[in-house]
Amino acid sequence: MTKQETSVLKPKQHFEILDGLRGIAALAIVIFHFMEIVYEPGKNFIAHGFLAVDFFFCLSGFVIAYAYHDRIDKMKITDFFKLRLIRLHPLVIFGSVLGLLTFLFDPFSSHSETYETGKLILIFLCSLFMIPFPVMPDRYFNLFGFNAPAWSLFWEYVANILYILFLHKLSRRNLFLLTLLAAVGICFVSNRAGGSLMGGWSGENFWDGCARISYSFLAGMLIYRSNWIIKSNLGFIGLSALLLLAFLIPFNNWNWLTEPIIVLFYFPLLVALGAGATLKQEFKQLCIFSGKISYPLYMTHYAVMFVFANYYTTYKPDTTQLVFIITTGTILLLGVAYLTMVFYDIPIRKYLTTRRKKVSHSK
Repeated sequence: MTKQETSVLKPKQHFEILDGLRGIAALAIVIFHFMEIVYEPGKNFIAHGFLAVDFFFCLSGFVIAYAYHDRIDKMKITDFFKLRLIRLHPLVIFGSVLGLLTFLFDPFSSHSETYETGKLILIFLCSLFMIPFPVMPDRYFNLFGFNAPAWSLFWEYVANILYILFLHKLSRRNLFLLTLLAAVGICFVSNRAGGSLMGGWSGENFWDGCARISYSFLAGMLIYRSNWIIKSNLGFIGLSALLLLAFLIPFNNWNWLTEPIIVLFYFPLLVALGAGATLKQEFKQLCIFSGKISYPLYMTHYAVMFVFANYYTTYKPDTTQLVFIITTGTILLLGVAYLTMVFYDIPIRKYLTTRRKKVSHSK
């Protein structure tokens, strides 16, 4: 590998506040998933927590464009794919294994006994290789029955492939026009789904996920390419409060309006503000940690959700018990995510990165 290639592949500095907001969004999703098992959307205080995925998509578009736009033409396509696989896929594998184990050894369910071994192996392999396979009725036909959140990673992979193949070549004008077209898609999906953008995770609403990533990823790219970065003194706490506000908006008959507004305008605005906000030194380490743990938390938490759902169905705990279980469960899931990050994700990615560099040097 030449010195020029080495400099091209060198990681850029992160936007710490955006890292911190990613962690807030991941935590919101965990709490949302707990709450949606127990309460109808109208009674769920964080009923719009699922929109955190759209925030992730927008953030991803911005970060990918920031990280690669000015060096993509000097990179090999294979190098880009290797970098993205090293970043994303170790936790796809870990989440799949964790999901399989909790399915097989769930103390509150015997659903595993209704599946033939061959079918379980096929479901597991599809999960490992990110091949949508919505065949589990007891898991609401999730695209990935053992690793439900991987549906968004599937679309993330699609967006990354399209980015390296042609999206990075688009002029700002064409990128803007494509983003407008994708915005129409968001409105269409919201209208077709009765005013909700919650789809994308199952076989029935598969293409909703395409609409969701198409707009938000392109919007994130457009923010970077157009330099729509807004300087402000809101800081991490102020922006966290603004982000949480989107998730806490009540679920009501105005969803057909509020959800598209949040996705089309509010989240891109928060990304633009987050990229330009000033971070106080005392929050820097918190933001860095929040960003690092967000992906492990997202990819490991749902294995517990089906166990919790089966427990809830069996024992019907009261409100006091639920508060204790959900609070304790969230803390424990943060602990699991931390251990996964420290003892699996970081070491595996470090090993794979070192190995990739050695192979590149030897060529």
